Amino acid sequence: MISYIIWTFDPALFTLPFTDHTPRWYGVLFALGVILAQQLGFWIFKKEGKPIKDAERLTTYIVVATIIGARLGHCLFYDPVYYLSNPLSILKIWEGGLASHGGAIGILIAIYLFSRKYKYQYLWLLDRMVIIVALTGAMIRTGNLTNSEMEGTLTGSNVGIVYARHTYDYLSGIHEKVKDVRFVKGGQFVSEKNGEVPITAVIEFERGYKLTSNDKSRMESLKNDMLRYVEIREHIDFGEGALKIKTYEEDGISYVEIYMLGRVRHAAQMYEAIYCILLVIVLFRLWYKKKEVLPRGFNFALFMIILWAARFVDEFFKMNQEAFEDKLLFNMGQILSLPLAIAGIAMMIWIYTGNKKMSEE
Repeated sequence: MISYIIWTFDPALFTLPFTDHTPRWYGVLFALGVILAQQLGFWIFKKEGKPIKDAERLTTYIVVATIIGARLGHCLFYDPVYYLSNPLSILKIWEGGLASHGGAIGILIAIYLFSRKYKYQYLWLLDRMVIIVALTGAMIRTGNLTNSEMEGTLTGSNVGIVYARHTYDYLSGIHEKVKDVRFVKGGQFVSEKNGEVPITAVIEFERGYKLTSNDKSRMESLKNDMLRYVEIREHIDFGEGALKIKTYEEDGISYVEIYMLGRVRHAAQMYEAIYCILLVIVLFRLWYKKKEVLPRGFNFALFMIILWAARFVDEFFKMNQEAFEDKLLFNMGQILSLPLAIAGIAMMIWIYTGNKKMSEE
């Protein structure tokens, strides 16, 4: 049974008129996560008899802290030498680079500052805000998938995703007359390795354009050029020898088929999105049904344990983000997740065996 997906999703929504700027699905999903989280926050505050205005203020605190914390986290956790040497580059958030662990630290600080200014009990806020944080996290991880980033490791089976978006982008730009590129399952390659599947890129040219001998020679020489890009060679194998292609014409339209093997990987972003959604359901139910009997801090501690323990495991199914991680026993995501999960366990122990008066205030 063929059960893999060839992922060529376009991360751009559209191109703004008279500009080269393209709003992306990632930004839309991030914003949607914030909006949904805010509405849920309004509802929670209303149910608790708290001012809706405070929920608005808290949302602003959390959003700003998430962006600042996530950016600083990426810069300091993953490439501190470069960013400390080039501090202005920290501000170039449009170049990409956000770390969820930094965002988590930023959120904790922001909620603390909010609690001090507006006279809220810190653990009371944390128990409720973890619900909306998990919801936003699920939306952001879905956005990572639309960007074809944070890809998973090889599955070693034919179940998973072949990330072919970068190959799609390359092939779309090889000739000014290219009208469309699509990927289909199957082709001339046969692999004896589990997790390598035959796929075919079908390049369609504008109607009436006939491929020249120079065009065909150009197509045959694409292999070495494509292999220069790590984003392509991590996901696609073109086999030994010359690039295997086929050119033909149908109904006045010229086509080129390029045969290749796709490397099937885990959809690690969606694993995280799924357990974030499950965490939202669990935490919301605990708050809705048992908020009067559970001690303060319980939801927060449970969130810390489940989220970061799951993240630690999930990292085994993700490609490392930076080269230095290849030399480590655990990657940076795991190194940062482990102490947070332990902190959750310690807090749960403290809630039930430590300062009960503080937890019940």
